Amino acid sequence: MSGAVVRPYGDTTGDGMVQVSFTLPVPHDKRAEGAAVQLANRMGIDPALLVHAKQMGGGFTFFVVYGRVNHLVDLSAVRVVERDFPLLSAREVNAVVKRRLRRKLSVVGACIGTDAHTVGIDAILNVKGVAGEKGLEYYRELSVTNLGAQVSVPELVEAARVARADAVLVSQVVTQRDAHLHNTREMSAAFREALPAGRRPLLIVGGPRFDESQAAELGVDRIFGRGTTPGEVASYLVHALVTDRKARSA
Repeated sequence: MSGAVVRPYGDTTGDGMVQVSFTLPVPHDKRAEGAAVQLANRMGIDPALLVHAKQMGGGFTFFVVYGRVNHLVDLSAVRVVERDFPLLSAREVNAVVKRRLRRKLSVVGACIGTDAHTVGIDAILNVKGVAGEKGLEYYRELSVTNLGAQVSVPELVEAARVARADAVLVSQVVTQRDAHLHNTREMSAAFREALPAGRRPLLIVGGPRFDESQAAELGVDRIFGRGTTPGEVASYLVHALVTDRKARSA
């Protein structure tokens, strides 16, 4: 096996062993366990060992299956969104904004729709930040408005207008029935309808189940996935709104 082609690691390198979990809408019994193994086989897991099964409510069963897959991953064919801007310190962000923008950079953030999970947006915006890194409220040259949870799209647009937002950050954790995708498309369409291109703020969304390559499809400027830090967001804001502003408006 070449260095560019890999298989999953379970007990030994390249043995192809994986562990998956899923729920089937059937009560827990022997037939349900057989159905779980059959599904795993059809997923390419063979042999499939059922290692855990637990009744979930009245008619559902949660399963964990461990087994071997024969699929290979060609690392040379993997396409991801790489960071295309320099990572700056808080001091560098403040210095660039003050010198080049000559005013505070306005940021408005929220969780939109029915999403009540503010952990992500708070980690990026609140001064306490995350994992020892300060949030955007800590940056002296950034003016941050955190609207919190369950904000409607019209409320967000109006708040961005009042704050003269340079950037709008939206966090979406709830993903049932692709709610995060629907909400993002509704949000981007609303901003395009409400504001002309030259006055539209930078639109950024983040959440654990976004595909970072879908930004253009969803009508936003950038998508950040799990593990994003406030410093990455601040550095991107400087890149997109200050140092690379001409490229953005082209």
